Amino acid sequence: MTSTFSNGRRETALPTLPDGWPIGSYDTYQQAQRAVDHLAHSDFPVRGLAIVGVGPMLVERVDGRLTRRRVVGAAALSGAWLGLFLGLMLSLLTPGAGVTTILAGMIIGMGLTAAMAAARYAGARGRHDFVSHSQLVAHQYDVLAPPPVSERGRDLLAMLSMKGPQAG
Repeated sequence: MTSTFSNGRRETALPTLPDGWPIGSYDTYQQAQRAVDHLAHSDFPVRGLAIVGVGPMLVERVDGRLTRRRVVGAAALSGAWLGLFLGLMLSLLTPGAGVTTILAGMIIGMGLTAAMAAARYAGARGRHDFVSHSQLVAHQYDVLAPPPVSERGRDLLAMLSMKGPQAG
């Protein structure tokens, strides 16, 4: 984890709990961002504010089924790019090599990566036959402010909530 300081240097810092008092709670991260934007536009000292996800959970969202054809096809495409690169390098470094060397590199790259992907897929034996991505989300997002300015921040955010429903 890195943090940026005003002098422009980036230093490594150990993770720490945020300081401050809650001045607003929101259902979505976008609503919490909107609150901080409102504070910034209201000339509030935003340095030291924190958006804290409360009740974090890891959510894995399934994007689709993983099939042998999809695995091998993606690997072959990736291998074609690798083979093209290696074929180009060989054709530049080898006198008399030309288009044949480039095509051979592509074909060999496609074949090797497709074969390795098929072997890995077969080795999995049907476990995890889907494509997914993981995301860290929270039940609620709190905006925390340093104690000296928290009351003013709470008042400014109360004015924001009086303006109408929050986008997000």
